[in-house]
Amino acid sequence: MRKGLVGAMVLALSIVHLFAAQPASAETLLWRFESKHPKIVDVELYSDTRSGHVWPGSNKIYVLDDYSVKTINISCRRGEKVCYGAWVRNRSNLYWGVGYKNRNRCTSCCYTCNGGQTKVIVLNP
Repeated sequence: MRKGLVGAMVLALSIVHLFAAQPASAETLLWRFESKHPKIVDVELYSDTRSGHVWPGSNKIYVLDDYSVKTINISCRRGEKVCYGAWVRNRSNLYWGVGYKNRNRCTSCCYTCNGGQTKVIVLNP
């Protein structure tokens, strides 16, 4: 009986180790933007789930510099809430979504990372 108990404990610890070692599931989210503003618009994407996580990161930004639809495909964690911030270059007070450096709140600028895509987000002047 003691041998069975040890075996059960080893199995339980193996299962715990197996699940603890699994990284968060990776997923993608395809963003689509169309700027109708005559000036250059800069965009960053911010995790509302992981504090401080931003795309593209490393002090870089996505640039919307014409009137075409631009796509941005990010790798994120399944179920993660990601919000966009866009602003007119050198005018952080003219913004969409959460704006420059995620400084504002929004009602409809966040999407769930689930392997899907956003609607075309039109940034009007």
